[in-house]
Amino acid sequence: MSNIEGKSAVVTGATQGIGLAIARALLQRGGRVVICARHRTDVDETVGSLKAEHGDRVQGTACDVRSYDAVRSLFGGVKQTFGKLDILVNNAGIGSHSNVEDMPIEEWNATIETNLSGVFHCCHEALPLMKNNGGYIINIGSLAGKHASAGSAAYCASKFALVGFSEALMQEVRYDHIRVSHVMPGSVNTSFGRGGGQDPSKTWKLLPEDIAAVVINLLEMNPRALPSQIEIRPSEPKK
Repeated sequence: MSNIEGKSAVVTGATQGIGLAIARALLQRGGRVVICARHRTDVDETVGSLKAEHGDRVQGTACDVRSYDAVRSLFGGVKQTFGKLDILVNNAGIGSHSNVEDMPIEEWNATIETNLSGVFHCCHEALPLMKNNGGYIINIGSLAGKHASAGSAAYCASKFALVGFSEALMQEVRYDHIRVSHVMPGSVNTSFGRGGGQDPSKTWKLLPEDIAAVVINLLEMNPRALPSQIEIRPSEPKK
């Protein structure tokens, strides 16, 4: 029996790319999954396609993680439906590729609020649902959280900060039987960021399913073990 079967999960940013691959992987192993994303039409379309195979084990709601009120409403629904929460995957994120001098203030705010504050909002609301029964929080970051690059100051700042947030949270909640891991992918073949998705058979990049496999491996690991920080990169990147 899988460690995931029957467990309740929330996956943010789950209508495409990495988030969708993670949601699918959880459902395939018997999990009950609430997906969310900013746009209602995207959520409804994704839930509709997943229900064909997984039925009522998948639900969805529109939620902009930048809004604490929206996140509080999301987790209020989770509490009403499941009574508890076993798994939270913080995947929602946006890219930012502007030089500091040219960056609109709105771009800076949206990047920090989504990639960092959104994770805080979700963790803040998830922890009370996990404390009495344990749980696992997995934050999807980026290698940009350890390796800065010109033209990505806002994105790198948000991901560098997520490293510290995840490490501190891990130490705060470990004796509540809650594990926290921070996954940092390199280049992934999605529509996120520069370049967009490419034919999976012709790209050197990681696939969303590769990141989903890391998440599943973490969840299936014996609770005595905690890989708190995981880097995953393409084995043969473009030279």
